[in-house]
Amino acid sequence: MLAMKGNARENRPELLSRLAQARIRTDRLFDLVRPDALYERPVAERHRLFFYLGHLEAFDWNLFRDRLPGLKAFAPEFDRLFAFGIDPVGDGLPTDTPADWPAVAEIRRYNQRVRESLDAALTHGPAGVDAPAEESPKLILNVAIEHRLMHAETLAYLLNRLSTKHKLRPRDTPRTIAPEVTPGLVDIPAGVTTLGRVRDNRDFGWDNEYDEHTVDVPSFAIDRYPVSNGEYLDFMAAGGYGERSFWSESDWQWRTEQDINHPAFWIRRDNRWHYRGMFDHVPLPLQWPVYVSHAEASAYARWAGKSLPTEAQWQRAAYGTPQGGENAYPWGDAPPRAGIGNFDFHGWDPVPVGAFPETRSAFGVAGLLGNGWEWTSTPFAPFTGFRPYPCYPGYSANFFDGRHYVLKGGSARTAACMLRRSFRNWFQPHYPYVYAGFRGVCEQAG
Repeated sequence: MLAMKGNARENRPELLSRLAQARIRTDRLFDLVRPDALYERPVAERHRLFFYLGHLEAFDWNLFRDRLPGLKAFAPEFDRLFAFGIDPVGDGLPTDTPADWPAVAEIRRYNQRVRESLDAALTHGPAGVDAPAEESPKLILNVAIEHRLMHAETLAYLLNRLSTKHKLRPRDTPRTIAPEVTPGLVDIPAGVTTLGRVRDNRDFGWDNEYDEHTVDVPSFAIDRYPVSNGEYLDFMAAGGYGERSFWSESDWQWRTEQDINHPAFWIRRDNRWHYRGMFDHVPLPLQWPVYVSHAEASAYARWAGKSLPTEAQWQRAAYGTPQGGENAYPWGDAPPRAGIGNFDFHGWDPVPVGAFPETRSAFGVAGLLGNGWEWTSTPFAPFTGFRPYPCYPGYSANFFDGRHYVLKGGSARTAACMLRRSFRNWFQPHYPYVYAGFRGVCEQAG
């Protein structure tokens, strides 16, 4: 059972409020989908939308059920059915036929009962026995909150692939206007960067964020801005998708077998490229960052005579300073707030790469947080000292397979709490649907 004393109890009201807000966030996403479209499957590698309607509550229930007194299973078949978060069909799941799954009304009734039961136990339940730090109520609640917020971003990019006729448009958000910028490189001197975080009980971090350590980074030059749609268009015009030398063997095989010849967010219409926005298909905004797979980003970088940055290079460019110290955020130590970046659910689509110049890093690198995750060349792997959380042992460890790459930064649909310096995202290299762009680096001698 969870311990509920001291600091954990003091933080409980704030954490419960954050959980409630996260629920509102995901509820509003499902509200954008017309009821008859919840059975759609916008991305073949992911479940149909109605699965996620049940998954979020099943995850919370399975997380807390044996850790809070007084909770008893009332729908074990749903607890198991909606616990599977990745494989669309398999591992004992029903077929891909919607008729073989529970009806949406049944899922909503399950969700309501889960929330009522958990809220009562979390708010009024008696204290349990002492628990180790990695089973503390504070950690468990943060796991539930951030898992849901991650799915809020996942759901957004799934809905991005859903036909506009299946979505209900919310109130429009204003467009961000920014001057055009000229691409260029920023020199980053040799120095030390910090990866990971200190293992303490003050602030939450996922298991892959530990332990904190420093890395010596030789000097290099990095693109001042993320690569834009306009720059990527030059790569396409130069025949980048047809030139074998720009692609690794596995990436070329994926490109040819899947007939990949343009970014997944681009649509060809009337002999012109358009961008697939959340609610509109608009003429391709050349100053917006391009969203592509790791394979496509790597091919562009080779064409441009560059490479993708390592995790350590990206970290140094983002948080290092000419004086040798490091900032909590690229712009300094002040936490993210509305109006200084395209993050924390304030917008649906990208903004120009030159927006928010006041948030450049100390070295002058722009657009590092929000507006699109950024691919690195670093395979997702544990840091020294890694220990999986007992409450979610497969969160990171299941992906330490050499087939996933680290992303840094964040997108328009990334929650502010996950813009922390130590946060690490990851995806496999042939997945083109996530809000992910990139910038290139050049090694420097000396």
